[in-house]
Amino acid sequence: MKVLVMGSTGGSGRAAVAHLLAQGHEVTAFTRQARSFQRADRLRVLCGDAMNASHVESAIAGHQAVVVALGISENPLRVRLFGPAHTPIDVRSVGTRHVITAMRKHGLRRLVVQTSFGIGPTRGRLALADRMFFELILKPQIADTEEQERAVRESDRDWVIVQPVHLTDAAEASPPFVSSAGETGAMKVSRTSVGRVLAEAATNPACVRQSLAVSGPVGQSGRRPAPAHLAASSHAGIGQPCPNR
Repeated sequence: MKVLVMGSTGGSGRAAVAHLLAQGHEVTAFTRQARSFQRADRLRVLCGDAMNASHVESAIAGHQAVVVALGISENPLRVRLFGPAHTPIDVRSVGTRHVITAMRKHGLRRLVVQTSFGIGPTRGRLALADRMFFELILKPQIADTEEQERAVRESDRDWVIVQPVHLTDAAEASPPFVSSAGETGAMKVSRTSVGRVLAEAATNPACVRQSLAVSGPVGQSGRRPAPAHLAASSHAGIGQPCPNR
């Protein structure tokens, strides 16, 4: 399968590229920093700007699926106080709308978009501390992510939304807990795990039209474990069906 990854130099996007390549797919990494990738079989690195509609349209032609992992990698407090230094604050929504428009033009259907747990239907599941962090520190970025999700849900593509909890750079010790019902395990998850789910969602038709909450393995955080039947059915590892609850 030929997959385009937007936002491929971020932690989750880079992990998605690695997982897709490991599965034998042909991957195009769309980035503003082409030098950040080493040469690899079946990997094409394409330099471009997600805010430029013509760049996005040129990149999408010839692919079968698109993974969007756009975001702002700068310190969130600095972004809140002074605005982002290198990436537009609306990169998520604008870049994703460019992708959807180009997908329609070229007839692509499979779209996977990483947003954040606490957006849309999972908003009411946020703990008080996270709600305060969203409001005080992340408010402009969360508003743009809400716009991004709205564009995806209103599109006519075969979309999958991936909503990770707090991201870490830790190694993946165990497979993540994935739920289409908004249930969570531990409230921290590695970017490697998120990349695994992004890759699975791009290639597994069982994931289509689902919003997947991605968290750490159940029982690692002191949180009440999910019921046994939910933990079993919600795990979406490579080669396993996406959850359906």
